[in-house]
Amino acid sequence: MAEIVKKAKPLTVNPLKASQPMGAALAFLGLRDAIPLLHGSQGCTAFGKVFFVRHFREPIPLQTTAMDLVSTIMNADENVLAGLKALCEKSQPQVIGLATTGLSETQGTDIHSLVTRFRTTCPQFAHVAIVPVNTPDYVGSLESGFALAVEAMIDTLVPASNSVGRRRQVNVLASSMLTPGDLEQIREWIEAFGLRAVLLPDLGDSLDGHLVDAENTPLTLGGTPRGDIDGLGESLATLVIGRSLARAADLLRERTGVPDLRFDHLLGLDACDAFTDALATLAGVAVPERIERQRTQLQDAMVDTHFMTGFTRIALALDPDALLAFGGFLSGVGAEIVAAVAPTRADGLAQMPCASVRIGDLADLEEAARQANAQILIASSHAAATAQALGIPLWRAGFPQYDFVGGYARVWVGYRGARQALFDLANLVLGHHHEIPVYRSIYRDDGAQDPARLVCH
Repeated sequence: MAEIVKKAKPLTVNPLKASQPMGAALAFLGLRDAIPLLHGSQGCTAFGKVFFVRHFREPIPLQTTAMDLVSTIMNADENVLAGLKALCEKSQPQVIGLATTGLSETQGTDIHSLVTRFRTTCPQFAHVAIVPVNTPDYVGSLESGFALAVEAMIDTLVPASNSVGRRRQVNVLASSMLTPGDLEQIREWIEAFGLRAVLLPDLGDSLDGHLVDAENTPLTLGGTPRGDIDGLGESLATLVIGRSLARAADLLRERTGVPDLRFDHLLGLDACDAFTDALATLAGVAVPERIERQRTQLQDAMVDTHFMTGFTRIALALDPDALLAFGGFLSGVGAEIVAAVAPTRADGLAQMPCASVRIGDLADLEEAARQANAQILIASSHAAATAQALGIPLWRAGFPQYDFVGGYARVWVGYRGARQALFDLANLVLGHHHEIPVYRSIYRDDGAQDPARLVCH
């Protein structure tokens, strides 16, 4: 059991976390024909949009209620009503994700009552779903904001039902730690067993980096359709990936009666085996041969890389779900977690395979990694300067990755994802391994030590 070391500093020196509103916006970007609307100042939205664009390298539909000085002091309710009306008229979305920010939360805005008021004043837009969610950015992180948005989606969009198993499909509640590449891999994994996958949200369909004919669009391109969300109660089961989605999973099970299976992550041999066994049981079929072959390939990679991964000293700085995933995977291949930092406290961190987990920032990470003589640093692009200061390589994971192309498409999950992760880690170790210098006797003169002057007799 890891000791959770609480944050002791009164301020953040080098920020690690991304905010809750960004997490909520990211979740809404996984719905089809949707647009997130952040209730706050223009700067709050612009800042988040910059990170999304730099990470995904795609145009990001994101709007703001643009609170100014007057509306901040007096009242910003009209900003919300005007923003909702403008989006419904001009963009014609299927879903609007209305998330608060620190500014509107401090003001005390009741967005739920504002949505009710909007329905009364603008009944012509009754067909547009509006999902309100409270996500103050002075608490939590991207992961918790994402989870709150998923819970709000279920609360607003999923009807109560009693039709479990009517369709041969499974629901997948996908944590923020999963990349669009991961979600595509999970869909293929499920379809290999003859089941249909309904992902909520589905960033693998909306932010996978595909080209379209339209020059621009005000709405998301792809994602989970509203029709599929309506049918979540007709699935065989719900597969929940990530502890942060526990409350959302509880709500979905209570509302629909669909049983769920929960997984902390899908990284590494044990996690993949558990997910594969669950799919085989749900589908009532044997594990496909290609899945079995991928498993043996991962086992072979574990043998090939164990000299490099064994006893490698690793420092981690990630959101809690990802921290648990990498901690379990790396300790399973013999690596040693010598420093672990999370931006916020969460259930499950005590189960990290290390002595302690700090709740803090990148300055805390640098201090802990230096004291423990870490060899590899795993974090987002925010930690590039930290890795440079420590003189060790940075293995980029999490959000954002603005100095690395294709991070959003990286596949970590599944047997193939774990196999590639092992190869990448082994190559990092090999590329930064310092050989012991050749011994030169102090009793030999400089000329004798010069290979060019050595003469064979």
